[in-house]
Amino acid sequence: MKNTALTDIHIKAGAKMVPFAGYNMPVQYTGINAEHEAVRKGVGVFDVSHMGEFILKGDNALDLIQRVCSNDAAKLYDGKVQYSCLPNENGGIVDDLLVYRIDDKTYMLVVNASNIEKDWEWILKFNTNGVEMKNISDRTSLLAVQGPKAAEVLQTLTDIELASMEYYTFKKGKFAGVDNVLVSATGYTGAGGFEIYFDNVHAEEIWNAIFEAGEPFNIKPIGLGARDTLRLEMGFCLYGNDIDDTTSPLEAGLGWVTKFNKEFTNSAALQQQKQAGVTKKLIGFEMIERGIPRHDYEITDAEGSTIGRVTSGTQSPSLQKAIGMGYINTEFAAEDTEIFIKIRDNKVKAKIVKPPFYKPEL
Repeated sequence: MKNTALTDIHIKAGAKMVPFAGYNMPVQYTGINAEHEAVRKGVGVFDVSHMGEFILKGDNALDLIQRVCSNDAAKLYDGKVQYSCLPNENGGIVDDLLVYRIDDKTYMLVVNASNIEKDWEWILKFNTNGVEMKNISDRTSLLAVQGPKAAEVLQTLTDIELASMEYYTFKKGKFAGVDNVLVSATGYTGAGGFEIYFDNVHAEEIWNAIFEAGEPFNIKPIGLGARDTLRLEMGFCLYGNDIDDTTSPLEAGLGWVTKFNKEFTNSAALQQQKQAGVTKKLIGFEMIERGIPRHDYEITDAEGSTIGRVTSGTQSPSLQKAIGMGYINTEFAAEDTEIFIKIRDNKVKAKIVKPPFYKPEL
């Protein structure tokens, strides 16, 4: 089991630690609902240093990214981030990832912790033109500081102008007295905020500086439990649950990051799928009757025939109702369709709704 540079701090803070993607990670500190609310209404900090980071460098770096990723990375400019997928050769997804353009010959790819080795080998297989690849995952720490008060807290620690940073852009600069920190206006919560990348040796001082700056704002450490409820309220996919090696990006509603103006892995087959139409698709639903949907529960029609499966489900702390996502046969996938979730042999009524489930107050 791997530790992050902050594991000892989490244990001292009373976190409940669990194994996740080969790492010893905090699942909660004071409780999922309280941590969830802290992020929605104030500010919270996630240690997500288990995520993977690869640097791709050289004249052919963009070409390699274009061949392995579904989105069009040619649209990136220095300081811009893009969400994308690594399609496999069988219609599924190797991983979803973020692509950071540092300059025209240098990119950083941020991948899921459970897929670091798999993704590295996959990209390496296509690296036929001498792109320099560095896996910096083990030496890189990543904190996600999320919530409506995140910019106010972090601004006291940096000269980077945070409030004016556009969503999905990043800047490098001095942060909490440390040089060469990458601050990115990204996150997985729908609550606004930033993700901060830096070398492991600075982890403790940066963590402490953030909590000191955030004390007047009642800043909280947040575990993986609330990370999951927050992302699910927004309808964001989780690799291994909602997308995997067998689900197509088009079935998962990721057509918006699948661009056919270039060739990439399996692009011809995916284009054919787009033209023919998918037979199943990822939908959101909310429970009408009492019951909490869980991963792999059956979705049925009124007669009890199986029409799909739940991929993610929870009791939403913000909405005080049970919500979920799942794949369903396309003919049943229209909004407002009544469906049933099989919970302990009972058919429990739900209806299809369009994510995000939670609409942040503007």
